[in-house]
Amino acid sequence: MVNGTDCHGFSSAKTWDSLRPRSTIKLWASSIWFKGSVPKHAFTMWVANLNRLPTKDRLLSWGLNIQPSCCLCTTHPESRDHLFISCGYAEFIWHHILAKLHRSHLFYSWSELMSWIRRTTTASPTLKMLATQVTVYNIWKQRNNCLHNGTYLPPQTIVKLIDREVRNVITGRKGRKRFQNVMSQWLS
Repeated sequence: MVNGTDCHGFSSAKTWDSLRPRSTIKLWASSIWFKGSVPKHAFTMWVANLNRLPTKDRLLSWGLNIQPSCCLCTTHPESRDHLFISCGYAEFIWHHILAKLHRSHLFYSWSELMSWIRRTTTASPTLKMLATQVTVYNIWKQRNNCLHNGTYLPPQTIVKLIDREVRNVITGRKGRKRFQNVMSQWLS
């Protein structure tokens, strides 16, 4: 018996639904979990959106004794919004990526970035979501390489890596409906 209804036997689906009821669908869910996304990019974007990445401001709040400054620009304390939006390193990258998506100005906050992804523009929604996820992933990856390995790549190199990765993802999914005509938009 589940929720007052006789199941006439065991049902794993009804048992799961009873133990783990579904939450309401979040406004940002379709911007992160979309068909054709790369799992590692989507996962990083999801954790970043929830502000759960172990940025230095969070590590400090946990009591770790570390330098709070961003390892990419070394001028401001590292937080999610600084690292992905207002850091000079990230701004350089976003400037080049957003130019490919026909957007002229940068974002001021994470919420503005998420709002732009959902808004209808001339760029394909799939391309916007893909490019954003690849950019966030690569900034986070570079931050970790800089912090843990002492390897610093200039932002121009990261822009080239992002461009190559977006092209590879589009090429790998060119037979899918949502990815038709996306390469021509990315290259224009």
